[in-house]
Amino acid sequence: MMEKKPMLTVAQALQTLLQAVRPLQEIEQVSTLAANGRVLALAQNSGLYVPPMDNTQMDGYAVRAVDCESGCARLKVSQRIPAGVIGEPLQAGTAARIFTGAFIPVGADAVVMQEQCEVEKLVDSDGEHTFVTIHHQVQSGEWIRRQGEDIHKDAEILSAGTRLRPQELGLAASVGLATLPVLRALRVAVFFTGDELTMPGETLKEGSIYNSNRFLLTGLLQNLGCHITDYGIVPDNLAATRATLREAAQEHDLIITSGGVSVGEEDHIRPAVEAEGHINMWQIAVKPGKPLAFGEVRRVTAQEQGSEYADTAFFLGLPGNPVSSFVTFLLFVRPFILRMQGIQNITPMSYAMRADFEWKKADKRNEFLRAKINSQGGLTIFPNQSSGVLTSTVWGDGLIDLAAGQTITQGDMVRFIPFSGLLD
Repeated sequence: MMEKKPMLTVAQALQTLLQAVRPLQEIEQVSTLAANGRVLALAQNSGLYVPPMDNTQMDGYAVRAVDCESGCARLKVSQRIPAGVIGEPLQAGTAARIFTGAFIPVGADAVVMQEQCEVEKLVDSDGEHTFVTIHHQVQSGEWIRRQGEDIHKDAEILSAGTRLRPQELGLAASVGLATLPVLRALRVAVFFTGDELTMPGETLKEGSIYNSNRFLLTGLLQNLGCHITDYGIVPDNLAATRATLREAAQEHDLIITSGGVSVGEEDHIRPAVEAEGHINMWQIAVKPGKPLAFGEVRRVTAQEQGSEYADTAFFLGLPGNPVSSFVTFLLFVRPFILRMQGIQNITPMSYAMRADFEWKKADKRNEFLRAKINSQGGLTIFPNQSSGVLTSTVWGDGLIDLAAGQTITQGDMVRFIPFSGLLD
């Protein structure tokens, strides 16, 4: 019989999880084009300046500012410089037609935008010539991007532990990095317990429910760049649960289940994990989502090496109610996975926002209310905050973090965590 322990706070539970993390170590080199969502294993430095030379921000004319002091200078156009072409040195009293991104010719120290210029063509005995009248008192440096203005040669552009987004890939490409060293994808096994579960597309028998958590959790794991093995719905008995745990542990870093983590006669997760490894059965002071199981499952090939288990897969058992599963994933599983992937900054963005509602039902647990940003810039909560109402997660924009024992009066400032910062 497991000794009953006091409920952990959200902070205590998260700290316990993070202290247990074993970060991934294996590195693989992948194409920069294929690295979106991966985690950078090694810091990257630039081998060049960006831009590599002074260049123009505008279509216009490259000039010497000293030639344009009058505010109405008339200069001969000596050359045309499109992007990708190196111009000739600019002579005094002349201008160069230049296009956005083209390198500034030697001798020029400013660019005049074409809207401030008047162009005319004249023909004489030497042929046709183009002149430009500049209706502007030019200052040195106007509309010029300087060499290295964005990136200096040898500067670090991306740090280890960065989750690569399209903007990071663009930055890597801008300095010529065709491949990037990334940590291998975290291998996660998922399965779901409950004989009442039915898959969409199948006939829903009396007493059954559709398995929404399968779609919810696999989607959340995909957003985190995990390699997922879905074992589906496992029969609600101890033998089947143990067999699936043994199989899943062999090739995976983490096993996640949904349902069966309470202490009822039909809840087989706890005894199965204890038989195949070890478990801490948490009762967390959080609403929704009080039951959460964390432990490790021993691999069959493990060798004893002076510690309890030399080779194990981590295990996280989530509650079966869909909103409880969703919230506990965001609060606990997401930061655990991020830290395993080598990411240090795991705290989601949060904002102090005005509550445009009242909440008088103080709870002994830390509550996370599903809320929506309204047209007045405040927060409205979903009317039904039950752990089974998945509609609230679709309707809402995020979670209000309400401390244990607290109530809310209309107009109070509350801590709001947007889903946008929790679902990537």
